[in-house]
Amino acid sequence: MAGRYDSNPFAEEETEVNPFSDPAVRGKAPSPSSYSGGAFYTTNPGSVAPATNSRLKPLNPEPADYNYFGATVDIPLDASTDLKKKEKELQAKEAELRRREQEVRRKEEAAARAGIVIEEKNWPPFFPIIHHDITNEIPVHLQRMQYVAFSSLLGLVACLSWNIIAVTAAWIKGEGVKIWFLSLIYFIAGVPGAYVLWYRPLYRAFRKDSALNFGWFFMFYIIHIGFCILAAVAPPIVFKGKSLTGILSAIDVIGDHTLIGIFYFIGFGFFCLETLVSIWVLQQVYMYFRGSGQAAEMKREAARGAVRSAF
Repeated sequence: MAGRYDSNPFAEEETEVNPFSDPAVRGKAPSPSSYSGGAFYTTNPGSVAPATNSRLKPLNPEPADYNYFGATVDIPLDASTDLKKKEKELQAKEAELRRREQEVRRKEEAAARAGIVIEEKNWPPFFPIIHHDITNEIPVHLQRMQYVAFSSLLGLVACLSWNIIAVTAAWIKGEGVKIWFLSLIYFIAGVPGAYVLWYRPLYRAFRKDSALNFGWFFMFYIIHIGFCILAAVAPPIVFKGKSLTGILSAIDVIGDHTLIGIFYFIGFGFFCLETLVSIWVLQQVYMYFRGSGQAAEMKREAARGAVRSAF
């Protein structure tokens, strides 16, 4: 029978060796009671020296640095000075704008007290070039006449525009460039001239009931009607009359160019219609002028003007 204290034949052989132990006892496993504080001791303290601690010495602590890149940030000392300077400049500009606004308001109030009306351009809506507000500025009983007079102005624009088209076609067919230049002059001078010379005075006469404006309207509107009659006839007095699409020019052109002759006949119809509308406007305005007593007022103003010029 095996001994009571014999080793276990099936137990694994202790092969681990403490590298820090003494070479004389290397190969012997230390007992559990021999480990203390990271050092091994054998059961025989006289035969084995204690082993040193195998842990590395920690590094010295470094001072904390919250700047990741270790670079300093330079803040200019004059930043606040620049901000104050810009703030003062903005305040000065604001004060200047406020002063100009007060000056404009003062001028508007002075003009309103003097009876001067500041007219804002509002027509045509897509590209305003004139002030035109019949509904709000013309009395209700005169609005119909004013609308017809405005239609007469637009009719003149249509007549002169079609005249340019017809004369351009005649020029292409060999009638000469002079008639084309004349048709262009008729349009450039006729449309603004009609607005300034007779339509605007009529608008102001109806709005302010001014006898002087009525006088300007009658004088230049008669000239307008005379031009429309001349254009509708187109006598051969200026470059054989072909610069205007009248009846005589249409008869002369249609023999050579049928299409151009048709253009001229259409222009003749436009000028005839414009003449009829203009005559109706003149008649209606004259009836109102006589019935409202503006004729007598105009005579009195003319007499006072003659007296003032005499003295």
